Amino acid sequence: MSGTQMASQNGGSDNGKVERMPAAQPQGTERTRMRPLYAPRVDIVETPETLEVFADMPGVTKESVEITLEQRVLRIQGRAEISAPGGASPLYLEYQPGDYERSFSLSEAVDASGIEARVKAGVLHLKLPKAGPAKAQRIEVRTS
Repeated sequence: MSGTQMASQNGGSDNGKVERMPAAQPQGTERTRMRPLYAPRVDIVETPETLEVFADMPGVTKESVEITLEQRVLRIQGRAEISAPGGASPLYLEYQPGDYERSFSLSEAVDASGIEARVKAGVLHLKLPKAGPAKAQRIEVRTS
């Protein structure tokens, strides 16, 4: 993948750790919920036609994920809930559910109108099609 096509705005290094990565809170903002905020770990792969993003977001569903694109910034947000079988309540949790948030700056090389998303088993899969070459167009000249 070319570094000019997509850049994460959260930074951080992997260092082979599997633990969750807390998200940095934007300066000058406040959280209104007292839940942990995580930056989901992502894998980004490139095919001849697309860039594909796989974001690990355990506990999220189609209804609890929101993806927005504004001014070429792709923003992923999600909310994970505790799910105990049969109405049971958890006594001990090593997994702390929380909210997910991560943003990416997209280059002109991505066709923003064709982005697709799906979620399965806690993994969000985004397909970002590459923009084709600019088409030649004729510009009409008018008189005043």
